[in-house]
Amino acid sequence: MLIYLDANIVIYLVEDPPGWGPRATTRITALRANGDEFAVSDLTRLECRVQPLAVNDTSTLADFDTFFTAADVHMFSLPTPVFERATAIRAKHRFKLGDSLHLACAVEAGCDRFLTNDVRLSAFSDIPVEVLP
Repeated sequence: MLIYLDANIVIYLVEDPPGWGPRATTRITALRANGDEFAVSDLTRLECRVQPLAVNDTSTLADFDTFFTAADVHMFSLPTPVFERATAIRAKHRFKLGDSLHLACAVEAGCDRFLTNDVRLSAFSDIPVEVLP
């Protein structure tokens, strides 16, 4: 399966904060053991790299770059159809712009599931949304 990772999942996985970090690591490890692969977007990469860039944390930037270039991670761009779908998602669900773009990208890329920690996004029904346990 191809699982789209919300930016928060990637941040938790790479930065490993108490609580969320181990939960993200456990879930991603299980998915990898199952042979699943991951989808992210240019937006994911942007969101993950802002804070480390702001504080000149080159080590964390390198860790993100390592994640984004892993063989089981597929990077998707945000072409016009993603923005069109995101517009409809935002109008219907009133999700934030970034969330709408992530969901739209996941659908347009043909992902099988969307993994997040944001329970609000489970209201979206165009793709199965898994909320990190």
